[in-house]
Amino acid sequence: MIDTRTGKVDLAHTPDEIKFEVDEFNKAVVTVPFNKVVAEELARHIDPNLPGKTLIFAVSDAHADIVVEQLKKAFKEAYGEIEDAAIKKITGSVDHPGRQILSFRNDALPKIAVTVDLLTTGIDVPSIENLVFLRRVNSRILYEQMLGRATRQCPEIGKETFRIFDAVDLYPNLQNLTEMKPVVVDPNITLEQLFEEFARVEDEKQLGVVRDQILVKMRRRIKRLHEQARARYEAEAGEAPEVTLKRLTEEPAATVAAWVKRRPGLGKILDWNPEGNGPILIPISHHPDEVVSVTRGYGKAQKPADFLDSFTAFVKGNINKIAALNVVLQRPRDLTRAELKSLRLALDGQGYSEANLRRAWSETKNEDIAASIIGFVRQAALGDALVPLDVRVKAAMQRILSRRPWTEVQRKWLKRIEEQLLREVVVDRASIDEEPFRADGGFQRLNKVFGGQLESVLSDINEELWTRAA
Repeated sequence: MIDTRTGKVDLAHTPDEIKFEVDEFNKAVVTVPFNKVVAEELARHIDPNLPGKTLIFAVSDAHADIVVEQLKKAFKEAYGEIEDAAIKKITGSVDHPGRQILSFRNDALPKIAVTVDLLTTGIDVPSIENLVFLRRVNSRILYEQMLGRATRQCPEIGKETFRIFDAVDLYPNLQNLTEMKPVVVDPNITLEQLFEEFARVEDEKQLGVVRDQILVKMRRRIKRLHEQARARYEAEAGEAPEVTLKRLTEEPAATVAAWVKRRPGLGKILDWNPEGNGPILIPISHHPDEVVSVTRGYGKAQKPADFLDSFTAFVKGNINKIAALNVVLQRPRDLTRAELKSLRLALDGQGYSEANLRRAWSETKNEDIAASIIGFVRQAALGDALVPLDVRVKAAMQRILSRRPWTEVQRKWLKRIEEQLLREVVVDRASIDEEPFRADGGFQRLNKVFGGQLESVLSDINEELWTRAA
């Protein structure tokens, strides 16, 4: 057995027959075999010689040491000798952690950092492309902060997306939680202290803050309240703790505070634990581990093909409900950048981002096509061929150029519009009044270059892009 507070290992007598659910056991106990197979699997997906960095969240400082050791072995096996500085632990126990963090951000090495809490917030490393969860957290706020370490853009390395490797089922255990806030600022504060403060404070706002903290701690405490403590509480309060909890929830804070003041000692009773504050012991096992499966998440869909099917169903079912969707399918000639943004937001809200669609298409069709979101929508609803955006833009502009004898100046501007299409997908009148065109006079000046027909030209480009095969 291991003492989770001190790390001390002791022998212990257990029943002759003892059963564990191995999956849950692995996620609760830090074992070398578990981290070994995770490290070996990561080495299959991450090459330390490629651009981009990796941040790994461990359970504890000791766990971080295990992870670093196993990662170095796994990467050496997969890629040969790697520099020792390529994989580092960055926790509060290392020398000069601030320097280590700056090095992770600014220097080529380390490429992989293993941390506990030190890099959870307040660190900005745009080149992080991979997050690895080897620890669970119970707060959506903390989880989102961990995710935030990889959300910065980094065009220098061609970063378009980031990947999450979740070895402990962190996301499924948080996805159904409501938005949480850290109500109890100090997790070590006792209910006795909170009840005493609640009875003493007079400021209405502060009363509400203390009550919220009591509610959070009391809900948890009631679940594991000892029978003797429950009996003592009911004798002192004249009611069950569940009734007090309801009173705290429903009655005005000042009224409950007065009630608590007449019954001192309630918090102390709730804090009481006849078994003392001894160590929490958990078992250690050296059983072998193996990677059973590696799956990619697609929201509710289990497979990439299911994800694409659900996308098709969503598009077809919302043609007349989402205005921008209707424009993309029925009137692409009139599509504006604002409408494209609206469509992206609507689809992203359902999990249908361009990156997810590209990945699902690649895994299902074995075709890695850098199509735009408009291309995916039209393919799903109309059966259009899925074509890479650059190919589609180039073909459309060739047809535009062949329509009539453009002047040399007009051809140069059409080339710049083509380049902007590759970046923005849609170029409309509003786009021309922004950079990179605004510095050259915007729509008013460019419209003169095209003889007052610029809006018509832009509409023709959209027409060629989306209503004819590229």
